[in-house]
Amino acid sequence: MKQLHPRIQFVWVLRSAIFAAVLGAGLFAGHLVFDLPVWLAPAAAGLVVVLGLPFARLRYLKWGYEMREDALYLERGVLTEVRTVIPYVRIQHVDSRRNPIERAVGLASTVVYTAGSRGSDVRIPGLTDAGATDLRERLKELAILAGEEDAV
Repeated sequence: MKQLHPRIQFVWVLRSAIFAAVLGAGLFAGHLVFDLPVWLAPAAAGLVVVLGLPFARLRYLKWGYEMREDALYLERGVLTEVRTVIPYVRIQHVDSRRNPIERAVGLASTVVYTAGSRGSDVRIPGLTDAGATDLRERLKELAILAGEEDAV
């Protein structure tokens, strides 16, 4: 199994910090409007940040993907382990994406859209820009080949 780029941990920690700031601001507003305890905002924000650090590390260690002969295999999840198999013949299209945080640290994601119900897409985060492009192109080639074989 291939692992994600280690910098993805920073992205996940930064997202936790942003969530902590929003949560803290919301709870502080709750203090002003609803008379919630003033200590609740920094305590909740601090807890999110403190838990976000080890959670990002565990998430990184549990995330992996592998391209085999017949399908793309993914393993991920800290609290709930998820194993996904995407046969190449089910791939509809593949995108590369970079949100502002990923761009800032030089990372990208590859999104695989499959035939099936709504929300049947899988995102592989924590790839270098070149790695996301290479993965996208390779998956596209394998999907085309699998479609040709299936059409026989």
